[in-house]
Amino acid sequence: MILMKGILSLLAILFCYPPAAISRQQTETRLLRLAVAGLTHGHAPMILGRPDRGDVRVVGIYEPRRNVFDRYANRYGLSPSIYFADLGRMLDEVKPEAVAAFGTTFDHLEVVRACAPRGIHVMVEKPLAVTLEHALEIESLAKKYRIHVLTNYETTWYASNHAVYDLLHREKVIGPVRKVVVHDGHPGPKEIKVPEEFLEWLTNPVLNGGGALTDFGCYGANLVTWLMSGEQPLAVTAVTQQIKPNIYPKVEDEATIILRYRDAQAIIQASWNWPTNRKDIEVYGRDGYAHAADARNIRSRQAGDAQERSVVLERRAAPFDEPFAYLAAVVRGEIKVADADLSSLTNNMTVMRILDAAKRSAATGRTVELRPHTAIR
Repeated sequence: MILMKGILSLLAILFCYPPAAISRQQTETRLLRLAVAGLTHGHAPMILGRPDRGDVRVVGIYEPRRNVFDRYANRYGLSPSIYFADLGRMLDEVKPEAVAAFGTTFDHLEVVRACAPRGIHVMVEKPLAVTLEHALEIESLAKKYRIHVLTNYETTWYASNHAVYDLLHREKVIGPVRKVVVHDGHPGPKEIKVPEEFLEWLTNPVLNGGGALTDFGCYGANLVTWLMSGEQPLAVTAVTQQIKPNIYPKVEDEATIILRYRDAQAIIQASWNWPTNRKDIEVYGRDGYAHAADARNIRSRQAGDAQERSVVLERRAAPFDEPFAYLAAVVRGEIKVADADLSSLTNNMTVMRILDAAKRSAATGRTVELRPHTAIR
């Protein structure tokens, strides 16, 4: 009798929900319900034009400027039904599991304030916040409500950077580290013709937290913190310039940051004056060096080698090849975020401490000493 009831129940399910429908339901269940907060960041097309990988579904987009949404909607075929002019309303109506923030850096705190009490995880575009004070509140909210707050950097997904890390920490053929040199930037946001709404806040010291120092200095601080296994520098020295004050009158367009560690130094060169776009890193150890020239090319040489070795790498395997697959895996509990990881809140709090110290150093012309495990103010 029990067996017959079970068979009848199964037949009823199959009759009401044919296999194709069940498959669709299972796929929908696996998709991360992702909402987007803001579209004024020039990296927004990363999610709007992302190919369907069966892992993420955009369920809502909050953007105060309707004309900005409409422009992207026309370009990417977005439905007007997912548009919201109010962040809280969007979160309550579409109930996302996570939010990707693509507004101003100043807005990151507002997004976390809205998401954290609702138990919604957040990924922001680099850097984590405009100021250390904003970052400390974000950290407090994330811990109180037990949500992930991840920071996305383009360089996180570079196979070359991970190959350098492996040479240093896993294969241990070039270390220990003695010097790291990071180059990040481009000819300038206006020169490369970023969208007008992006340029408007990227060159605003309040909404961006600075100019080239924050825009590109954060990359180096993030990578060096990772390569140094989360270690905070002992001291920070920074020099900034306005080489093009007629174009960028409110913020610096050139910055050099020197980090001093117990047994190593790092030099971060952040610029809106490079003749070409660049994001590369050089790591020099006691026994060799490695240079990640771009996302997939790496050159290395060990002491005693007759010449350099060059390798062209494949893209990293999913979900470690791009931000949204990674976000979905973290939210699903498939990946545990370690403190030193490039996207982690812990790493990016150290980044914010470095940037804060760099701003103060540049303003005063003095080196800022940092005390381990304590706030720098």
